[in-house]
Amino acid sequence: MSSSIVLPIFPLNTVLFPEGLLPLRVFEPRYMDMVRDCLRDEQEFGVCLIKKGREVGATTEPEEIGCRARIIDWNMEQLGVLQINVQGTERFHIRQLYSEPSGLLKAEVRPMESIEPIHSVPKEFESCSKLLMRMIQQMQQDTEDPTKMPFAEPHRFNDATWVSNRLCEVLPISMLAKQKLMELSDAPTRLSLVHQYLQQHKIV
Repeated sequence: MSSSIVLPIFPLNTVLFPEGLLPLRVFEPRYMDMVRDCLRDEQEFGVCLIKKGREVGATTEPEEIGCRARIIDWNMEQLGVLQINVQGTERFHIRQLYSEPSGLLKAEVRPMESIEPIHSVPKEFESCSKLLMRMIQQMQQDTEDPTKMPFAEPHRFNDATWVSNRLCEVLPISMLAKQKLMELSDAPTRLSLVHQYLQQHKIV
């Protein structure tokens, strides 16, 4: 069984998927300190969807499964407001949650499998890969700055995990639905559900 580690937790009204990119605006002292410590120690923090509560102010209750986040760049163009970009690495399950005096949540977490088994995109779901490829090509045409692209390279259009995660990020569905999709450990099942949604809405 995977050993547990302790992570600072950043509860948000969004879901971070492994390898997904997420820009964050940080201004609360507890999270400014958290980012400072993570940058100094080259450590990651955990992003969890909020189950109860709000992003700002009082302590919130996060979902039990989240995704570790690695800070890939940062800047402070406005005094007291830190802009950071993070990339999801691996999912985890919270075993024990506690709050520090600052209000920062920390958790003892158990890593889920660091890498999902690699599955090629099944033939019946190849339309999902083609849709994602067209979306990225259009974004590349429309975006002058390649660093602003919402999907990090390499683009793996025949990897069921990569394709399903990237489509889940952009589907116009509730965050709770995205959470349930992120929690799935079987990429073909996740891709099947995405494909079903796209078919129902006549997108593929």
